[in-house]
Amino acid sequence: MEKRGLKEEIKFVSEDFIEKSKNKEIVIISHNDTDGITSATIMIKTLRKLDRKFSLKIVKSLEEEFIYELPKDRIILFLDLGSGSLNYISNSNIKDVFIIDHHEISQEIPKNVSIINPELIDKQKISASGLTYLFCREINPANKEFVKLAILGMIGDYLEKGINKLNNGILEEGEIQKKKGLLIYPSTRPLNRVLEYSSYPYIPGVTGNIKGVLELLREVGISPKNGKYPSIIDLNKEEMSKIITTIMLRNPKAKNEDIIGDIFLVKMFNKSEDAREISAVINACSRLGNSEVAIQFCMELPKIKKEAESLHVKYKQYLISGLKYIEETEKISGNGFVIINARDNIKDTIIGTIASILSTSALYEEGTIITTMALNENKEKIKVSSRIVGRNGRNVREVLSLVINKIGGEVGGHNCAAGCIISKEKEKDFIDNLKKNLEIELVKI
Repeated sequence: MEKRGLKEEIKFVSEDFIEKSKNKEIVIISHNDTDGITSATIMIKTLRKLDRKFSLKIVKSLEEEFIYELPKDRIILFLDLGSGSLNYISNSNIKDVFIIDHHEISQEIPKNVSIINPELIDKQKISASGLTYLFCREINPANKEFVKLAILGMIGDYLEKGINKLNNGILEEGEIQKKKGLLIYPSTRPLNRVLEYSSYPYIPGVTGNIKGVLELLREVGISPKNGKYPSIIDLNKEEMSKIITTIMLRNPKAKNEDIIGDIFLVKMFNKSEDAREISAVINACSRLGNSEVAIQFCMELPKIKKEAESLHVKYKQYLISGLKYIEETEKISGNGFVIINARDNIKDTIIGTIASILSTSALYEEGTIITTMALNENKEKIKVSSRIVGRNGRNVREVLSLVINKIGGEVGGHNCAAGCIISKEKEKDFIDNLKKNLEIELVKI
């Protein structure tokens, strides 16, 4: 049988989904990051138009027990999840499972699963929200109106830098303004506040330090007008050039493409906003356990805007204090790797973001594997997040898989960014095995 391309696969699976969901209730299970939340919102809006019965669960990760407890007589639809849990899904006795995901696959696809995943077809880099959008647009071309959500999900998954043909097509369908500039968001807010909370990029001596912020702005020659600093999109060419140079000097390992790039502006709540900021608000709400606020924010319900923004402020404060804790705490370091065990000092829902920030900072050499660990709320499980600095080096998902295969747990992700969940009693085993694995591999190289 001839292998279908991604477009054909989406058409085939969407037709099957429409047919099977005519008289069956759907359970949507989506991930709790921006990509998962925007995917879920696109799907909710589509199913409402179709008048289908559905329920929604937003989860941090997929665990074996959770999958086995899912209802067997309904359609289970995984968004931005599922590719790393195929063995559990196979043993679950659920009749109809649909997966729309973009994470790596290392298990066989069970007979009860219909899956859309570019990893199986042409390995194009596309977010789960982008795939969900293409799936829902296939169901009804009028669903083109949800394109903005797909773009927010794509930006939430940091895929805007590697925009390929598929993502570019989605971008062109949305009413998006694009401007070249300094990649510190939000580009629409006063610079002093933006620099203070800047985590992408993380600026040593400036992020989380108002004195350092004002010093940098004085150095560049940017001063407030009528008591207010200008925003990034208000800067002229000379000011933009000066501020980029000054940030580069404070962050010497940072590459031009980490600091300069495309700023995307989307219309949200009838106002032009920085897409990265909107994406960060969605992520913050969900990571702090308020996924219903994140979904309502995506739906642009006016009454929810203030609540979402205050959760975002709270989240940024957690991030800054988390980064300060990381700066001061003892780390397990080796040649080409660092392991940071935050235990219960940093929330498990934030530890992955911290790992991402560290991997894009100037603190570590390219190719370094950064692994962060944090206890969950009930202190029974540990959330592990691994990132690679730069784009070259080992496949971190494979690294974690080798350890998890020995000690048990769930693993998922991509070659540059992956995570796993382990039980608290396996903490020492995990660290010992991970260290051993990283050190052995280094000897091989």
